[in-house]
Amino acid sequence: MNRPKRMLVENVGWAAEMAASDPDFFETLAQGQSPTVLWIGCSDSRVPAETITHSKPGDLFVHRNIANLFSPTDDNMMSVLEYAVSVLKVDDVIVCGHYGCGGVRASLLPMSDALPHVNRRIAPLCALARAHSGELDVIDTMDSRIDRLAELSVLEQVRALRDTSIVCDAERAPRVHGWIFGLRDGRIKVLSSGDPADAEAKPPAASNDTAAPSAAQRVMEAVGR
Repeated sequence: MNRPKRMLVENVGWAAEMAASDPDFFETLAQGQSPTVLWIGCSDSRVPAETITHSKPGDLFVHRNIANLFSPTDDNMMSVLEYAVSVLKVDDVIVCGHYGCGGVRASLLPMSDALPHVNRRIAPLCALARAHSGELDVIDTMDSRIDRLAELSVLEQVRALRDTSIVCDAERAPRVHGWIFGLRDGRIKVLSSGDPADAEAKPPAASNDTAAPSAAQRVMEAVGR
């Protein structure tokens, strides 16, 4: 049985399990959504928002892209943010990156002519890496540089989100958090708790194979080419 067919079979089983555990679940789901969290995460198949936070359908309003990047010139991203803040009136916006991110890795390697769309998507990450080259260049291993840049990127997305008119002008502005997920242990670490001051602070020590971080600097190059 191929994967799509297997997915359809699994869906039947999942629907039956959900209905058995809560007979009103799907009726409630059909009445509308009222998530309190907007999740901005990476498209990586290993980082599904609902699974790693043990959430159910309807709990999270989710946007995912390569390397969990925010760009004010991306209508897809901005429409999600606008709807989440202005219509759903979410309480919290969470940017969640992850260690071992392929998009972050690509930003530290020569660009591939075969991936022009990816190149444009990660251009802000390349700018971020250049802005922090003094810190990144002294980190011993490539994996540790990737993980450190992933942390810095999350903090940069948090700052950019807090600066948008959608968030600033909201009647009740959501808290914007920065998190990072560890593939090796399945745990989420908080880089910015929702307090605007946190986005300027250094993140906590990452994993054992990640160099100790220093204070994050603000990117001087434009984000979102």
